[in-house]
Amino acid sequence: MHRPEESSTPNSSSSFQFEDTDEEELLARNTLSETQALLSLEDQVPRYLTASPLPSARLSDETPKDTWSTLKIRSKYYLPILQWLPEYNRHLFLGDCLAGITLACLLIPQGLSYATALCKLDAIHGLYGIAFPAISYAFFGMSRQMSVGPEATLSLLIGSSIAQQEHIKSDDYEIDPLAWSCLMTLFVGIFTFLLGIFRLGFLDSLMSRALLRGFISGVALVVMVQQGITLLGLVERSHEWGISEASTTVERLYFLVRNAKYAHGLSSAVSAVSVTILLNMRIVKAKFGQSKKWFQLFPDVLLIVVGAILLTYYFDWEHHGLAILGKIDSAGIPLPAIPSFPPNKHMKDLLVTSAMIAVIGFVESIVIAKIYSSKHNYSVSANRELVALGVANVCSGLFQGIPAFGSVSRSKINDKAGARTQMACLVTGFIALLAILFLLPYFHYLPKAVLSSIIFVAVLSLLSELPEDLHFIFKIGAWRDLALLLITFFATIIISLEFGTLLAVSLSLLLTIRETSYPRISIMGRVKGSVNKFKPIQDDPTEIEHLQDVLIVRIEEALFFANTGQLKDRLRRLEMFGDMSIHPSESPRRDESLYTIFDVSSMPSIDASAIQIFYEIVEAYKSRSVEVYFVRLRDQPLGMFKKSGLLDLVGQDHIFKKVPEAIEAIELDISKRDSTVY
Repeated sequence: MHRPEESSTPNSSSSFQFEDTDEEELLARNTLSETQALLSLEDQVPRYLTASPLPSARLSDETPKDTWSTLKIRSKYYLPILQWLPEYNRHLFLGDCLAGITLACLLIPQGLSYATALCKLDAIHGLYGIAFPAISYAFFGMSRQMSVGPEATLSLLIGSSIAQQEHIKSDDYEIDPLAWSCLMTLFVGIFTFLLGIFRLGFLDSLMSRALLRGFISGVALVVMVQQGITLLGLVERSHEWGISEASTTVERLYFLVRNAKYAHGLSSAVSAVSVTILLNMRIVKAKFGQSKKWFQLFPDVLLIVVGAILLTYYFDWEHHGLAILGKIDSAGIPLPAIPSFPPNKHMKDLLVTSAMIAVIGFVESIVIAKIYSSKHNYSVSANRELVALGVANVCSGLFQGIPAFGSVSRSKINDKAGARTQMACLVTGFIALLAILFLLPYFHYLPKAVLSSIIFVAVLSLLSELPEDLHFIFKIGAWRDLALLLITFFATIIISLEFGTLLAVSLSLLLTIRETSYPRISIMGRVKGSVNKFKPIQDDPTEIEHLQDVLIVRIEEALFFANTGQLKDRLRRLEMFGDMSIHPSESPRRDESLYTIFDVSSMPSIDASAIQIFYEIVEAYKSRSVEVYFVRLRDQPLGMFKKSGLLDLVGQDHIFKKVPEAIEAIELDISKRDSTVY
């Protein structure tokens, strides 16, 4: 490939080329130069400097000129409602209103279910967890389609934490489930808010998909087994067996297997009918929802709830052994308040679980926001979303709600129902407030089996992507990802939900640290049959050969404190074996090198820690009488070399623009040594 002479300079954009020019390329370049000399000056003018049908692009300069203009522009970014509300119109409202009502019909039964069955709180706190986060997010959130509300996974973590504290006997502290839940929700919001303030939105990419899938699938199975006891009407019998909120999934599963024959007939029938209708409606919506929009808007969950309430009341199923929700005490809309803090030894458990909920919640929410912003061609900031979700959960905690984050399934419904702005979220929140004020008495006869059915079907959607992910893993042979998925899955099921959460987060961070702590370096060799053409040996070991007494090392990324800790060891292994895949217990494959060339064209920057380690590496080479050369040194690293004294240690005459130039210098030095010895 032809490359101009100046392309070898550090400042050139072509300095990223990894292959050096061989004899044929030099000949072609010389021929081209002779040809160009015969052309007229007009013919030598590049195409982009001549008249072109493509006009030059001019960037508009709309930088704010004064403080007030700056404040107006910045306020629209930090408070998105100031951007979309002034441009709002009634055509947008029709779609948003319909989507908000549709979501409310789904969210209100879900909120009641998650609060009572998973968090073990009064049902009204599920509605608080819908209303206040949804309204808050409409003001601060940037995603127009994301539905913010209680999630089964996070609600179960709240309930599990409460159960653990109740299981721990303490003389100085008796847990108040509501206070514990509110405090935990408040700290979830604070942690999420701080992640956004400190611009840590990139952390969503650190969570391995395999680990997250294993954890979510494990949670889904935990919830299904837990709700199976209620679905079959075996709650009282489970208490006789000693099954409590602190029991493991394995213990619950064993109880179900042994006691399924004692299932309550009416409860089982109501559960079976509810689950069957909800599952069939999901299938119908998936099949016909694309062509017929009203299928997506059909409020199947709401109709199941209303139908079950009417049937229970009319046939007096309460006195036939069917457990109902009962009276819901409502104090209306509560005043914001912060519960009293528990003792320090309990506070640690609360903070750890809150942090895990924040991480799991924001990872899924950011993914949803990015999906729909890409689909509808608008931008979202992960950091701004973290701030919005943090504010939403702080409001939920202050108003006695439960944690609320984005949901994939609900957001999909919101989008298909016609949501085009955050007004849909606002409508959902206001409908939840109306339910709190006026509808609670009507939920008295709602069967708990129906609430468990709603949860059971909801968590089935968490398992829907597992077969696809497993198929992809087997297709490409990603066995490490499979192992991570299975480890997290079984840890969540067998040990505990908290352990599974901690394991998923910890393994993701450890894997990220492991990958970033290894500098990407490779050994380069000469292509057989050429003189000045060099490539990484690992690309084709049969066609690329090592050089006698010369080691060419290519550094393929910026060096900083995290990835230079093992640079010395990796360089030593490459010197001895020429390949990192060879086990260090084997005999060395290479002789000791007399010259080392560092090709640093792909190293755009280097920090103080890395330059210090590099200095030590060069000093070690010098002590072993190994000459060190640097090739294609770019501006920022060159400045650091000068400031640190590394350039003086290496020598200005050991800095070259191309590998062949360094090779020529080495050949000259070898010839001088040979003549001296002779």
